[in-house]
Amino acid sequence: MIITIFKLLGALGVFLYGMRVMSEGIQKVAGKKMQSILNYMTANRVVAVLTGFLITGLIQSSSATTVMVVSFVNASLLTLTQAIGVIMGANIGTTVTTWIVSVIGFKFKITAIALPIVGIGLPFMFSKYKKRRDIGDILIGFGLLFLGLMFLKSSVPDIKSNPEVLEFLKNYTELGFISFVIFVGVGSILTVIVQSSSAAMAITVTMAFMGWIGFETAAAIVLGENIGTTVTAYLASIGTSVNARRTARAHFLFNVFGVIWMAFIFRYFTAFILKIAPWNSSLQENLPLNLSLFHTVFNTTNTLICLPFIAQFTKLVEKLVKAKESDLSKEYKLKYISTGLQDTAEMNIQTAKIELIKMALIIEKMFTTFLDVFRNPDKKMGSIVEEVKEMENLTDQMQEEITKFLVECSKEELSERSIMNVNAMMRVVNELENIGDSCYKLMILTERKYDKKIQLHKKAKEEFNDFTALLLEFMGIYKEHLNKHLEKRLLEFAYKLESKINNLRDNLKKAAQKRLQVGADVKSELLYLDLLKHFEHIGDNSLNIAQALRHVY
Repeated sequence: MIITIFKLLGALGVFLYGMRVMSEGIQKVAGKKMQSILNYMTANRVVAVLTGFLITGLIQSSSATTVMVVSFVNASLLTLTQAIGVIMGANIGTTVTTWIVSVIGFKFKITAIALPIVGIGLPFMFSKYKKRRDIGDILIGFGLLFLGLMFLKSSVPDIKSNPEVLEFLKNYTELGFISFVIFVGVGSILTVIVQSSSAAMAITVTMAFMGWIGFETAAAIVLGENIGTTVTAYLASIGTSVNARRTARAHFLFNVFGVIWMAFIFRYFTAFILKIAPWNSSLQENLPLNLSLFHTVFNTTNTLICLPFIAQFTKLVEKLVKAKESDLSKEYKLKYISTGLQDTAEMNIQTAKIELIKMALIIEKMFTTFLDVFRNPDKKMGSIVEEVKEMENLTDQMQEEITKFLVECSKEELSERSIMNVNAMMRVVNELENIGDSCYKLMILTERKYDKKIQLHKKAKEEFNDFTALLLEFMGIYKEHLNKHLEKRLLEFAYKLESKINNLRDNLKKAAQKRLQVGADVKSELLYLDLLKHFEHIGDNSLNIAQALRHVY
């Protein structure tokens, strides 16, 4: 008995490892495309559902999709309404795995497929090109997944040789509605334990195929697996923003709602599935296909029922999950979110890009606030300086949190392109923080100018307008390209801007020195030179950002 248990655990281990390797490989190869899909997604609920279906179908894990969605909501990349739509689509997308397992895993001789796929993938693993090695991961992961399924089938004891197991299960299959509740609970617990609804589904299908459980019992377990898979997203949402927590709660409520309405019509629904099946549903060998059809029709129906009421569903979740004091705090936090089975590092890189854009917008606001005050001395200085100070503190926190977030990303297995993205973004976040420091120092200098009634020379206003126009142009270039590759021509243009800034700085410094030589006010000219120094620093940092963005894809 103990040996059998370890065989089952080993088979499950091979299945899960194969799924992980395949999922990671797909994310590395197709991660950029999946990010683009999310970028173009609008508030249209149908598009959101299709997005969830497509991404889950690609990466073969609804858990990874929902964790990714929680992460994107936490980064304000998705609204709560969009996220709920994506989660609904993910529930349908997870049925793709069930069909693959049922059709290939139980209709063909698995070793005839699995081993050749591993064999095809093996040469890719030794390629010097990272992308080819990622393709090798997909092929080998796919092969291992089906080898694990084969081991699972062979490790489950034949029911004819173990009639006591069937007797044990019979004690719980004849209790009517209580049986339904028990097996829904079994499915939930099973999914929590293995941390994958796909793996739990494979176990359920195998038990049904081997005759351990009947169709109705297996269908109830499948419903429970739909609830169990929400636990991963819930755990990922701990410590995140209020909307991220609401997303995880919405996932749970959506799946529980489906099980509740199904409880009232379960026997009729399962009978309906057996009637509409385009194969002989009475044959034991077709039981996996029956379960796949049940899983698909149920999740699709549940989505169609809930889809028109997404707005109302969103309001319900907002009432159930209230904002905490920590959500109202001005302290900036960015949590790296992952799931134990499928790493989502490739997806989290997109979150980091969004945070960089937020940081750049704050920096731009700091600079334009300085300009507004510098040009309008009648404004109340105290409150505005304090406001800029708060923004500067925020950029310091963002630098620390985004850097830690990117370090977590770098610990995972990333594609070559993503490694370049992480390294470039680490440089960008540091340069942005330096610009924030310069903006605050410019504000302090402006405050000193007005407090001490220092008057700059007559041409200062015109010279500063020329200088700041170049800096604003520079900021515009990198702000628009923080989430995409900077073309060579734009980098060359950035070098020209930097050259103009350096020439202007040199000319203005020489002019200040000449004014000092002929008896100009020392305090005025020193303040002027300090302002020029910070303008120059902003130009240098902006060029460094442009150079880094050349390596972002």
